[in-house]
Amino acid sequence: MKEFRLTLIAAAVASLISPLAANAAETAFDNFTPLTASAGPAANEASPITLSSPNFTQVSIADRSTQLAQGQSNSGNWDMITANETGPNAGRYLFMPFETGAGGVQRIDLHDANYNTRTTTIVASGTQDFVSGDASRWAPWGGYLTAEESWGSGSSKGRLFEVTNPTTATANGGTFVQRSILPRVSHEGLAFDNGNNLYFVDELNGGSIYKYVSANPLADNGDDFFSAGQTFVMKVGVGGQFEGNNGPAITGAFSWEAITDVNGGVLAGVSVLASDGTIDGRASADDNDVLATGFNRPEDLEFQNLGGNQLIYFTTTDSDTNANTTDGRSRIYNFNVATQSLSLFADSNTIDLATGLAVGGGLRNADNLAIDAEGNIYIIEDRDGAVDDDIWFAKDINKDGDLLDAGEGLARWASNGTTGSEFTGLYFDKFNPNVAYVNIQHPASGVDRTMQINAVPVPGAVWLFGSAIAGLIGLRRRG
Repeated sequence: MKEFRLTLIAAAVASLISPLAANAAETAFDNFTPLTASAGPAANEASPITLSSPNFTQVSIADRSTQLAQGQSNSGNWDMITANETGPNAGRYLFMPFETGAGGVQRIDLHDANYNTRTTTIVASGTQDFVSGDASRWAPWGGYLTAEESWGSGSSKGRLFEVTNPTTATANGGTFVQRSILPRVSHEGLAFDNGNNLYFVDELNGGSIYKYVSANPLADNGDDFFSAGQTFVMKVGVGGQFEGNNGPAITGAFSWEAITDVNGGVLAGVSVLASDGTIDGRASADDNDVLATGFNRPEDLEFQNLGGNQLIYFTTTDSDTNANTTDGRSRIYNFNVATQSLSLFADSNTIDLATGLAVGGGLRNADNLAIDAEGNIYIIEDRDGAVDDDIWFAKDINKDGDLLDAGEGLARWASNGTTGSEFTGLYFDKFNPNVAYVNIQHPASGVDRTMQINAVPVPGAVWLFGSAIAGLIGLRRRG
């Protein structure tokens, strides 16, 4: 049990405004008792989450009904969350795309105590025919990246975009720039490593893992970062294999196979062009000279850096050993950036710490990933709210990238009680280790919602007090 020396209110306020708290490495989110089952329907959509500790608290900080009442362009299906992690006012804003047929981007101002005004749509729904906004990542130079989870033969989608003025854009005023150097795929996860290499996936049953290596990795703007660079795809062993829903995990040494030239252009004999002249990442990965490894619907990516050991985690939602979803489905992998070795991190055989038995059918449709201040990995399911939609905490005691040691395993950390919805976008505040955010997406009510979770109890008055103080005096953030 971790010891807390501050009083309740002092701790709550300090966690919101203290520079020392903002720079702390320790989190209380790993101090909980695992839930033994998923939650049923919640009585109140503004408080929909069953949490695994009595010290955890939740509050709604934005919802779609309020946005529409304010006259904002908002097509709903709020997806993955990130914050402005660098630059002026770092950590002040949250960003998320709309995963609809008329996609857009919104920003939440965490310093605005007024619930009705803190959220602004900065890219109007349907701008540049943007659809299925899913990916959400802050770029090292200070741009906001999102991309379309939509690609196939004859498609004009599968595009990566950057909002180049994310923190200053007024309503519908985001400068939305397509970064066409990246080959087209069905996007979801994006992740940067310490060298500013950009990783992405093709969300498909048979989709691959990709890496873009910029010719200007230290660029201070997106134009330069995406002006030239080469894209590669992962090939495990001899390549050409497909994980499927009735086969074993794919692990071992891998290579990165080029599918573009060093400038991002056509690589003769490998690159396959889409109808608009850009490169089709999916078809190029399948080229006989490449033979990329196919995973069963790769989704999110998360970067973990512990003691200089860089691991990239990713989920495969539909992978299975026997095509029987009732006894579990999906895997979580990681790969070592330096050694180029791919490992299985978790699946239905991983121990459920609430029972001591294999998690089995408790883990299905692993979708998003998140990482807290201590480097703990969280797995977010794409299941049915009010039935079996959970967030799992991966207890990796020695942080060696597996859950095979004594006492390690998965623990149900939170459960979603909003009918018709799913959890998405869990994001841990990079400057306050005891604050996290998650979206309740596409509920039956149509009211998407962003929830804030605190690891230490926060009295109702302090939520607004802390936000107001932060907005008045500013927070000293790490750059």
